[in-house]
Amino acid sequence: MPFRESNHGKERGGGLSTEELVMAAQCGDHEAFHQLVSINKKKLYSIAVAYLKDENDALEAIQETTCRAYTKLAKLKEPIYFQTWLIRILIRCCIDEQKRKRKMMPLFHVTEPLAADLELDFKMSMEMAINLLAPKLRHIIILKYYEDMTLSEIANLLEKPEGTVKTWLNKGLKELRMYLSKEGEYEYVQPN
Repeated sequence: MPFRESNHGKERGGGLSTEELVMAAQCGDHEAFHQLVSINKKKLYSIAVAYLKDENDALEAIQETTCRAYTKLAKLKEPIYFQTWLIRILIRCCIDEQKRKRKMMPLFHVTEPLAADLELDFKMSMEMAINLLAPKLRHIIILKYYEDMTLSEIANLLEKPEGTVKTWLNKGLKELRMYLSKEGEYEYVQPN
């Protein structure tokens, strides 16, 4: 069962709650849908950038998410879980974009100029190591450490038992330590 949204009370936009906005949007109120997306835009942007590491790609993923959500909104049975539902759609869009880019680009594409700064080197090493993780492990790491979500929230979002999420987090951290201990000796492993 997904976690309850924190914005189940009154929201922006005429004092309507998330549930009321969803129901209005499901009845064809375009402004209500726009308000729902606006309420969640910072969270969506943050997640998309964490997954895609590129602002333009993140914005495209958000646009695709918005289109998919708009066309599928009638299928949302529990309006209170709108944010969880929207984030799931975004994650799927980000994964689709990652797959598309993997086919088109080299494994490691560094957009920032290289610097002697050790912090920048570590950040780049960490991002490369995260990209080597299996998708399920990568999702847990991104949601936990980039989005500061609790294990319970992640479990509900991914519809997995909390124990499974904890196991995957530990496995992901173990693999990250292994990749980082090799200090640049990365070997491409096809994700599962």
